[in-house]
Amino acid sequence: MKIGVLGILDVRVNGVLIAPTAPKPRQVLALLALHADQVVPVFALTDELWAGRPPRSARTTLQTYILQLRDLITAALEQEAATEPGAPRRSAKDVLVTAPGGYMLVSDGGDSDVREFERLAGMGYRAIDAGDFKQASRLLREALGLWVGPAFADIRTGARLEMEAKRLEESRLCALDQRIEADLRLGRHRELLAELTVLTSRYRTHENLHAQFMVALHRSGRRGEALEVYHQLRGTLVRDLGLEPSARLRRLQQSILVAGAENLLGAESQPLATAPLATARVGSGSR
Repeated sequence: MKIGVLGILDVRVNGVLIAPTAPKPRQVLALLALHADQVVPVFALTDELWAGRPPRSARTTLQTYILQLRDLITAALEQEAATEPGAPRRSAKDVLVTAPGGYMLVSDGGDSDVREFERLAGMGYRAIDAGDFKQASRLLREALGLWVGPAFADIRTGARLEMEAKRLEESRLCALDQRIEADLRLGRHRELLAELTVLTSRYRTHENLHAQFMVALHRSGRRGEALEVYHQLRGTLVRDLGLEPSARLRRLQQSILVAGAENLLGAESQPLATAPLATARVGSGSR
């Protein structure tokens, strides 16, 4: 099985797409696919479909959606049997299992873009911790490359999937933040300018991204623009949230005002954690 949710829903058995076209069965499949090889409780599925107000027929209707998914799986398995006659025979109930209290989609060791993203990102974070910024940049770039759009981009999400989409987006931002940090440590500040211009426009209150943009601009000899990024961020924070920039960001501003590029955030051999503003792995700079 191949599972993709980092973009449009793409779940395949033997290369055959099993995603239905109807909105609610797609929600069911998306939640099952995200938690492949784990039992998804009936109450979680009904909460996703009906937002805590299930109709009396909720369980029967959910069973109908499960049957529709199994029909699609059966068609995929029949194609598998035709193309691989010697392969062990499976039924749709082996793939979409009824378990005590819920249902489970069995991936049979297949690919999941979420699992692969989390694996690569975790390796990238460990490389950052070990000071191997080249490896960290490569791994985190590969992890981010698995995203082809927002999670569940073509799903009409309920409360459960909406929460999961936000969690995944936060994970993506975390990986992006750390990949940019690794690239800064590798001296790629000029290469980052265009990307950070877009990112700071999109995430207008994200302090870490603005800090990284300030560093990249200053190291590129554009000190005035680096300070302007600070002033723009401060204006946005005060106007929209009633907050001043963090003490760490203010220290970075002072560093740019008084220090040369060679002293900003320490020497190139020092990790960013020693800087006046450390780019944290979590998105704590987003207010």
